[in-house]
Amino acid sequence: RTRKKEEADFFFVPAYVKCVRMMGGLNDKEINQTYVKVLSQMPYFRRSGGRDHVFVFPSGAGAHLFRSWATYINRSIILTPEGDRTDKKDTSAYNTWKDIIIPGNVEDGMTKRGTTAVQPLPLSKRKYLANYLGRAQGKIGRLKLIDLAKQYPDKLESPELKFSGPDKLGRLEYFQHLRNAKFCLAPRGESSWTLRFYESFFVECVPVILSDQAELPFQNVIDYTYFSIKWPSTQIGHELLDYLESIPDEDVERMIARGRNIRCLWVYAPESELCSAMQGIMWELQRKVRQLHQSAETFWLHNRTIVNRNLVGFSSWKPPMPLP
Repeated sequence: RTRKKEEADFFFVPAYVKCVRMMGGLNDKEINQTYVKVLSQMPYFRRSGGRDHVFVFPSGAGAHLFRSWATYINRSIILTPEGDRTDKKDTSAYNTWKDIIIPGNVEDGMTKRGTTAVQPLPLSKRKYLANYLGRAQGKIGRLKLIDLAKQYPDKLESPELKFSGPDKLGRLEYFQHLRNAKFCLAPRGESSWTLRFYESFFVECVPVILSDQAELPFQNVIDYTYFSIKWPSTQIGHELLDYLESIPDEDVERMIARGRNIRCLWVYAPESELCSAMQGIMWELQRKVRQLHQSAETFWLHNRTIVNRNLVGFSSWKPPMPLP
């Protein structure tokens, strides 16, 4: 990390637009205007066309919260848990060649070092083969799982969850349910990812991804085939349960042990921790470092001077600047 702009490989733009929107600070039009205004004040953004600038969009709506994202930050690096959001948008803001998938944020009480809020159970004490804990949301895969649980209630747990009122399921109760199966099923919801995938590692059940378009974090360094299963969403039925039931416990234990070794990469821990989500993000960013920062509106001369279209040197660029 450096505060000297000329030394930086990347520029992190700390804009938490979802928080602003939820708290009523700005409406969608004002958010869009604010982004454009701020970007026009940033000479380094202009220099690279935004290629070395990093934005974070951790909410379900992703970069779409900035309505003009496709015009202004389509070259920038976006940090997001959302690999696909085409259920409600015509296009996804995620681009596998430049953006970085980040883990969802698991309950702090489950990720802390030492004794967590809910401890995993030995496989022999788990009541169910698999579970799905979530709402239907009108999604085909989730509806199939809920129906499957009614057909095989001794194998698949999928209780009707209450998220409000006196019977609301508390966070500790949720994890106590989650730990009671060998396999935790993670179907697609409003988007391709689900927090349940990450939560499963901390109760030590094997995650089963039932989301065909799912994008996972840090695939440059992690081979997910060692500790998870990805099953076609078009094959959700008794064949899924038959397959899971056929897996020997020693294989399940082996997958759980491997998952235990990498789950620290899902934790947003202090910088002092050697293994954390931030470390994974830094690995991914390191692969994206460029020696040259240029855009369609950036030029250079024989003496390596960076100039704009009017041949004005970079050090003399004055805001507001036309955006690339």
